[in-house]
Amino acid sequence: MMQERAALVTEYCEDPRQGLHVQNVESLEPLEDDDVIINVESCGVNYPDLLLVQGKYQIQPKRPFSPGGEVSGIVAKVGRRPNTSRNDDSSGRHYQIGDRVIATTMYGGFATQVRAKTAQCLPMPEDLSYETASAFIITYGTTLYALRNRGNLQRHETLVILGAGGGVGSAAIEIAKKVIGCKKVIACASSEEKLRLCHELGADELVNYTTCTNLKATLKTLTNGKGADVVYDPVGGNTLSEACLRAMNFNGRYLVIGFASGIIPKVPLNLPLLKSTSIVGVFWGGWRMKDTKGYNESNEQIHEIVHYIRRGILTPTITERYSLENAGQCLQNFAQRKVSGKVVIRIDRPKHKQILSSKL
Repeated sequence: MMQERAALVTEYCEDPRQGLHVQNVESLEPLEDDDVIINVESCGVNYPDLLLVQGKYQIQPKRPFSPGGEVSGIVAKVGRRPNTSRNDDSSGRHYQIGDRVIATTMYGGFATQVRAKTAQCLPMPEDLSYETASAFIITYGTTLYALRNRGNLQRHETLVILGAGGGVGSAAIEIAKKVIGCKKVIACASSEEKLRLCHELGADELVNYTTCTNLKATLKTLTNGKGADVVYDPVGGNTLSEACLRAMNFNGRYLVIGFASGIIPKVPLNLPLLKSTSIVGVFWGGWRMKDTKGYNESNEQIHEIVHYIRRGILTPTITERYSLENAGQCLQNFAQRKVSGKVVIRIDRPKHKQILSSKL
């Protein structure tokens, strides 16, 4: 068998530089009829990848495994189906060797090859680069679902985004302003560098919460005393979360995206009671996996996002590119909250895989 490479987790480790090791592995084979093997060209990096390495994510794959849940690449092998030489997904779409695809795999993408189900794949438009194709599904998918389905954000309302300089935070600025047409977006981030990115993406107001002495009062001032209608929170932490809850408008919606701070907030429940605030959980992956309706609707939203990207309405902000060998350092930067925008792992293809790419 041909040798491939993968950044593997053999033991959970707080420091991903120690927990990830690039090793030679055997070439993957389809295990079931609806499997496809993808030669990975680029893999988007997301905060859950760090949690997977640390053993803190709600899903814990059998070790050894590779993190990396969104990839772009080329179909190298397909599973067998009765009476056909092609694979098809739940909407009847077919995949052949040589097809360019995007896939959401939950894990496995920090590698030269990944195994995916046909239902996890989408055809990759010819006018998208591999980097762009690997850099939008999770961040934009999570955000559109959060703001539209869970937060019901309206054009006349005010949105506050915590961690606005990160992957999902920057996606929230773009979708709120360019897709929903939100009246006011207040971007909150931990550094002036990240806030500059937020300004470039269209945020109306900027707040550095590492230097802000009273976040509640600042948000009240920026909303003319009314408070936020929707808060988008991928950060967590008791201090930030409580301050934002205290700065909510009546009937506000507080969207719980994740806990990049490492702290799951414990908030006084009288705060949502006093203003009829809804605290709303957002688990896009769970929505996709739970039932056919959620899967189909989420796929419709992905196609909608692709449409916006191809028209130039949305532009994934790729700020850094890492090699597979530097994947551990990449995730360490996530742990230290040094990442702004979106980062990707670029896969250097072995020569025998480049031949396949050159035929397209």
